[in-house]
Amino acid sequence: MTDKVAIAEGLALIFKGIERLKAAHPHRLVTIDGRLVGDVGEVIAGLEYDIVLDETSQKDHDGHCTGDGRKVQVKATFKDSLTFKSTPELYLGLKLYPDGRHEEVFNGPGQLIADRFAHRKGIGDVLLSFPIAELKALSMTVAEVDRVPCRRPLTAFY
Repeated sequence: MTDKVAIAEGLALIFKGIERLKAAHPHRLVTIDGRLVGDVGEVIAGLEYDIVLDETSQKDHDGHCTGDGRKVQVKATFKDSLTFKSTPELYLGLKLYPDGRHEEVFNGPGQLIADRFAHRKGIGDVLLSFPIAELKALSMTVAEVDRVPCRRPLTAFY
């Protein structure tokens, strides 16, 4: 297989996947242009957490908690770090895996991240990356009441 064929076939699979995500979640604008990973993270967050996603992208948040209206910014990555720029009310960071699995990296007030990394030049002004390991450790200090609530498991009817 030539490189050109591999690229063409790979892109065809990606675009087929994008179309499938659009069909399943028409309220989200799923695109390949630098947004695909974030879009997938937002879809997962909307399904598994008690948040309502905004129908159009907002500058500093992606949705809000249904119970109390707190604003939530969702970030997702396949890498070993997550990005942070502005300080959202709540920050939900997810690590995604190629097989479809995901794990929660950080769930809590964005201010905790801003305070923890206050020494970093540009914090709150420019897009910075922070190691997943450090964000996980910081997330362990967050009280349950300060987290984005998970949805209750649905009861299956057979």
